[in-house]
Amino acid sequence: MSFVEKLMDFLDWRASGKWVLLSILVGIIAGLGAIVFQLIGQTVVEYTLVAFAGYSPGDAAGEHSVYEHAAGELSPWRIVLVLVAGGLASGLLVFTLAPEAEGHGTDAAIDAYHNKRGAIRGRIPIIKMLASAITLGTGGSGGREGPIAQIGGAFGSYLATILKLPVRDRRILLAAGVGAGVGAIFRAPLAGALFSAEILYSEADLEADVIIPAASSSIIGYSVYCLFLPESVRFAPLFGEELSTLGIVTPLELFPYAALALVLVVVGILYVKLFYGVHTLFKKLPVPPAVRPAIGAGLTGLVAVWLFYLFDSDRRVLAVLSTGYGTLQEALIHAGQLGVPLLLTVALAKIVTTSLTIGSGGSGGVFGPSMVIGGCVGSAVGLFFHSLWPDVVTHPEAFGIVGMAGFFSGCANAPFSTIIMVSEMTGGYGLLLPTMWVSTLCFVMGRRAQLYSQQVPSRLESPAHRGDFLVDVLEGMRVGDVYDQSRAVTRVPEATPLEGIVHILAETQQHYFPVVDERGRMIGIFSGDDVRGYLYDETIWKLAVARDVMTSNVVSVTPEDDLNTALRAFTTVAIDELPVVDAEDPSRLLGTLRHKEVIASYNRRLMAFQQEADSHQRADERTSVPSR
Repeated sequence: MSFVEKLMDFLDWRASGKWVLLSILVGIIAGLGAIVFQLIGQTVVEYTLVAFAGYSPGDAAGEHSVYEHAAGELSPWRIVLVLVAGGLASGLLVFTLAPEAEGHGTDAAIDAYHNKRGAIRGRIPIIKMLASAITLGTGGSGGREGPIAQIGGAFGSYLATILKLPVRDRRILLAAGVGAGVGAIFRAPLAGALFSAEILYSEADLEADVIIPAASSSIIGYSVYCLFLPESVRFAPLFGEELSTLGIVTPLELFPYAALALVLVVVGILYVKLFYGVHTLFKKLPVPPAVRPAIGAGLTGLVAVWLFYLFDSDRRVLAVLSTGYGTLQEALIHAGQLGVPLLLTVALAKIVTTSLTIGSGGSGGVFGPSMVIGGCVGSAVGLFFHSLWPDVVTHPEAFGIVGMAGFFSGCANAPFSTIIMVSEMTGGYGLLLPTMWVSTLCFVMGRRAQLYSQQVPSRLESPAHRGDFLVDVLEGMRVGDVYDQSRAVTRVPEATPLEGIVHILAETQQHYFPVVDERGRMIGIFSGDDVRGYLYDETIWKLAVARDVMTSNVVSVTPEDDLNTALRAFTTVAIDELPVVDAEDPSRLLGTLRHKEVIASYNRRLMAFQQEADSHQRADERTSVPSR
């Protein structure tokens, strides 16, 4: 007996303990994957950008690098060369070995959940890790959530496959891996669990089955990752402790925060349109797919160099490269030192460079750039209102934190997890009220912006839940709305001899015949098959009547019954037609319901649901194109 079989025998796979064990395994691997991903990325930065171009991308206050990154003299044009080389290396790696590792990763995990039975190829996490570390490490504009989501999700999928678990369990483990990776890399375990359950859908829906396994795996992933960090930042928030003291001063602040939400929605729509517009343009380029990321990376570098000289060699504007967390950290603490022009320039240019890097086929996430864009826009709006209303808006940096959450909530349709994630990343819940306010407004107003194109509106439209809603659909339809009330039903008097019944069978296409008494009340039913058993006995042929042929155990339905009740009745008696009787008087026959009528009505209802989903998709396609 193999180890897997012994494990299967040892565990009660129906118990919740199964998910605890599996989630721990997924969390351990996701945490280790986050560590390895960070180390590879830091190594790439040290030996490319730092050593060759003299540029060290800034980090968030709570991050830790194993290298000192002692950069020499900055050479902007060498940054462009590093970017092109990194884009080419990443493109060759991805398009040669695993084309599905292209792009921002989270969409691929969502697609695997809904459309691929939760299956991700085993090589994907390795290719995604290397390609993303190269892309980000050489200055490509992207984030870490996409790569780590695909890395963690791929291991969850692989574990379920080797244990021969059902498809449903594989999907859950995939989502648990996503949650563990995100919870670890951003040091936000609660948000990681909610993110994996919420990011699957574009409407206000959650994958409830995922939350507990994802919470367990996220806790373990976070703990494993924190063991890699030095004690000084081990359990510190990603952006440090300094931001935890910020809070709302007066309810009047909700008015400028509402204005912030409007600005974020506009910028979010611009982000999504440009991102997928650039993606479409690169798909049309007459060059090999592996070369496209190099072109996008080169253009990214040119944008960064232009801004660098435009702002008199201010290194802070280079936040348009890599993660950009260094400049974001400053925007969240000393927004006034950057100023509104620099903040808005970084935000808008980050949209362009992220679109060029990821839209061209580079490998990286979109959460990190969203944080930079939303944070810089928020801080800029905060500075504006601070100049107009200083007694109310006393801390413009608070608008930066709220902007981070609101922007991603609107673009990704994930308000709950984003609210928690930003609170965990900044170390406090003092801004929970304005964060909820702005995130909700952005979610409601930003419906045209859908950053993750593989999201489906809700569980009803998800192929992962095909069949789950059969009962719900049938229970919403009544027998009275389905059966043909105009169809004539031949009733057979109980005293009709067998010879007369045979003539009736020959003259009608009807297969089931209700038997009625002298007052027209239904007392039984028989089918054409029931009659055939009497045809070869001449004695019975002369004596038998309808009462002898019928069964008095009639299974019937009423017009008020739902179709789920009718379907159970069809299954109980194994016939294709049911009598429809009056609810107050079961002996009064109203007509018959055919099995094919139930199926046809169900199919029509499903088609209506599909047409509604297609209309939503067409509306979304006006602002985006399908993900690869």
